[in-house]
Amino acid sequence: MTRVVINGANGRMGQTLVACATRNPELELVGQVDIGDNLAEVVSKADAVVDFSSHEVTSDVAALCAEHGTALVIGTTGHSVAERDAVLHHRQTIPMVWASNFSTGVNALFWLTRKAAEILGADFDLEVVEMHHRMKKDAPSGTAKTLASILAEYRQEKSEDIVRHGREGLVGERTQQEIGVHSLRGGDVVGDHTVIFAGMGERVELSHKAASRETFANGALRAAQWAVAQSPGLYDMNDVLGLR
Repeated sequence: MTRVVINGANGRMGQTLVACATRNPELELVGQVDIGDNLAEVVSKADAVVDFSSHEVTSDVAALCAEHGTALVIGTTGHSVAERDAVLHHRQTIPMVWASNFSTGVNALFWLTRKAAEILGADFDLEVVEMHHRMKKDAPSGTAKTLASILAEYRQEKSEDIVRHGREGLVGERTQQEIGVHSLRGGDVVGDHTVIFAGMGERVELSHKAASRETFANGALRAAQWAVAQSPGLYDMNDVLGLR
């Protein structure tokens, strides 16, 4: 039995995590924390904290988990470089699973994207398109950033050097190296991601469309169960799913 605390329990993902954890016979939900609650009061009861709150507080959550030796699963996105570095400071103390997307299907998409890039080669133009609900605050999504990073890594480039966010006006011909990333927002879309490999005379598209937040929640809870048995360090869903 793995004891978990959900941080950000009142949000859309938080509510789904609570529901999924309650139904899982291998988990004990020992805390639901949100704005106005004190995580410090319940963290000592948990084997793992699953954080889907806000990027501004992730470093404080990580510090508290490190103090109590509690594993941490991070699903929050939108961190600045400084915020990320502050969180990573604690990876030598506790096992930490940090993923842009906890869906098994999306992580299969990550793997397939890398393989497709290797097979198709440098002659194909690369574009990433994502769509989420109107309430999502950050863009592009963490998953889109991961997809762009995978493609940039294949081209032996840094994503920040070759990613192009949208196009407007007389921008000139597309360069061979650039990776286009485009964010759409509207309605109640849970999360759609498509990677486009556009060649001369043919096009390959890899897509994942999420119909329910439960796919992310169950993946994050699976990561929590896995993390409690690991040594301190930084992990992602490739490690959890054995895709390394």
